[in-house]
Amino acid sequence: MSSSLLHPPSHLPPATALRHSQQAPSILENSPGAISTSAFQSVLSASETQELWTVYENLLLSCLRTGDDDAAHQCLGRLVNRFGDDNERIMALKGLFKEATATDNAALELVLKEYERILQENPPNIPIAKRRAALLRAMGRNPEAVNALNSLLDMSPTDAEAWAELADLYLAQGLYPQAIFAQEEVLILQPNAWNVHARLGEMLLMAARTSDAPKRLTEALKRFCRSIELCDNYLRGYYGLKLTTQQLLNEPSLKASKHTESDEWSMPTSGTLQNLDEVATEKLAEIIRRNSAGEKDWQGYDKSEIAAARELLESHSTTAIR
Repeated sequence: MSSSLLHPPSHLPPATALRHSQQAPSILENSPGAISTSAFQSVLSASETQELWTVYENLLLSCLRTGDDDAAHQCLGRLVNRFGDDNERIMALKGLFKEATATDNAALELVLKEYERILQENPPNIPIAKRRAALLRAMGRNPEAVNALNSLLDMSPTDAEAWAELADLYLAQGLYPQAIFAQEEVLILQPNAWNVHARLGEMLLMAARTSDAPKRLTEALKRFCRSIELCDNYLRGYYGLKLTTQQLLNEPSLKASKHTESDEWSMPTSGTLQNLDEVATEKLAEIIRRNSAGEKDWQGYDKSEIAAARELLESHSTTAIR
């Protein structure tokens, strides 16, 4: 059994999800289909472990991603048998299965109405509230999804996942100040998450195109630097760092911007920007080279990100990669 079945499926590349789905018949055949809920029987049984139910849930999600509805239904059935229909997490998984197997918008509307009925009876049902927001977004009803997430955050203001989803929704609508605010809330809850720092840097970089460019680019620079400080080989951090330094170096109007002592930001010197640009260039080149060579500890990067990094370096220098 693959150890990656114990990891969140949303973080798995499509090829891994497909491999899990292909393993489903063997895993289901060799794993228990039902476990007694009796405390006495649980003591005597060595079959039930926390990992078993994690595998079933992750296998369910991988099978839904690849269209293996039969195997997904079997996984769901085993989870329902163990935890019951009234378990909030199981209710959300059942809803997700209905979403994935819906054949048209009318079927999705029925799932949405079911979510609303459940929330009327039990408003604090967080898993169902999240599924409702996700379904609204998938149906293109972004304003309603924003309202749903804001309502959810009123109940659970420390839900980092909900804040991150809200930030992405605002970003998709071009509402940069709101997106940045929501992403900063994620950062408060997860201060050492390098991907969160980089994501905030990306939002600031995009927002700099519309207004307040010097301040936002400087803040983006800080976020990307913090990202690679927390994770030395994080490609997106170095990619964002190079984009930001290049923009600051190539636009004299930005370097000439004035700020007062009361400002919370300070534009780096040209020398500092040059040094940071060199660091980003060297590290991106190393990641590309070692990943392409198939070195064991340098795999796992998304192919599209490797391609984007290569294109970025080639656009600025023909000698960066040999």
